[in-house]
Amino acid sequence: MQVERGFYDLAAFSLEQGLQLYLKACLLKLGVDYPRTHSVRRLLELIYKVSGGEAVKDLLYKFSVELGALEDAYVASRYVPRYYSLEEVERLRRVVEEVVEVVGGVIG
Repeated sequence: MQVERGFYDLAAFSLEQGLQLYLKACLLKLGVDYPRTHSVRRLLELIYKVSGGEAVKDLLYKFSVELGALEDAYVASRYVPRYYSLEEVERLRRVVEEVVEVVGGVIG
């Protein structure tokens, strides 16, 4: 809905929020109390550390720029305007989908 209306910055923020909450839920499932952070990269690093899943480590390397852009969406929603294009949001959506698939496979 947000994308169809041209609200790309809001769509990017929603992707970040969804991924952040998913990763925190995964940490809880692993029996780990997640840190007070909004960094999806930090959450993924912790999931890797706890699970030992090399596929999670690979995600951090493969999508370092995109994960940073997702974190920017969180910060920008509160402090500084950051505008996203349709292409950026579509790419971020694909990254979020792959991260969810891989992490879900690693933690079971």
